Amino acid sequence: MLKVGLLIIAAAVLMAGCFAAGVLVGFRYGDFSNLPFVAGGEWSIGIYTGDTPFDLRPAPGIANPVLEPGDVTDMPARQVADPFMVHEGDTWFMFFEVVHARSNQGNIGFATSADGFDWKYQKIVLDEPFHLSYPLVFQWEGEYYMIPETNEANAVLLYRADPFPAEWSRVGEIIDKGGVDPTFFVHNDTCWLFLAARNRAALMLFYANDPRGPWSEHPQSPVIAFDRDRAGPAGRVSSYDGKPYRYAMDCDPDYGNAVRVMEITELSATAYHEVEISGSPILSGSGKGWNADRMHHVDAHRLESGRWIACVDGWDKVIQIGFKY
Repeated sequence: MLKVGLLIIAAAVLMAGCFAAGVLVGFRYGDFSNLPFVAGGEWSIGIYTGDTPFDLRPAPGIANPVLEPGDVTDMPARQVADPFMVHEGDTWFMFFEVVHARSNQGNIGFATSADGFDWKYQKIVLDEPFHLSYPLVFQWEGEYYMIPETNEANAVLLYRADPFPAEWSRVGEIIDKGGVDPTFFVHNDTCWLFLAARNRAALMLFYANDPRGPWSEHPQSPVIAFDRDRAGPAGRVSSYDGKPYRYAMDCDPDYGNAVRVMEITELSATAYHEVEISGSPILSGSGKGWNADRMHHVDAHRLESGRWIACVDGWDKVIQIGFKY
């Protein structure tokens, strides 16, 4: 009991010192974003590779995580998560959620890489009055678009690069209901969009001829109900051997435990069916380090060599105490 008491006292003293230092810095520079924060764990981003989009391992020779909250330079960050990549010219671009260390407001930031392995944070590119996350970026008719999670706006919103990659303009509302992790993809010349219920226990499905709409809800929607094991999307839909595969977030019993993979075996304007592949889940907590406890997202891309590269995220539950200057 004595040791526990001493630890509590030491933690209080540490926090008091952090607070005092933060206040002094804030008064000195007029910037109160320097005040201390306490975070119960954090999400960071890593790079995996593999022979298929379902057999992914930490990229050899890479020190994961490749991006973490401390890499963010234009706001105090508590976590970086939900990464999506695109390859344009000679550069890889990664877009991801950046959560403010004290307000918990989610913004969208981006980073760049020449090889997909060594990443440099650039800046926040999208900031709204509501929370943003899950920035799925895709190309349509020669232009780049983004459909991030905008659940707090009670709608799904579409953005267009103006210009790519650092400026984004709102095109408008494409679905007039709230939901999380909107996942756009094209299959058989039709645009599709998955949207999970807020509690990630149900999965809605929509289709259109154009990402700008109009969108119609599938007659079988929700195509998954009362199933937190697999309803929530966990990244961009992958095409492999001509078949579409959906990554699903396992949220039972806790949010973002692991990533499962579902082969979409039937997809039309009237029918939907999927089955879980063997070997699923493909990603979960490693037991140590930056992704010790959970993994909940993957965005996989096929390289010219035939191998696959993927950005993933992981969660470490270790309590973080600190402040940013």
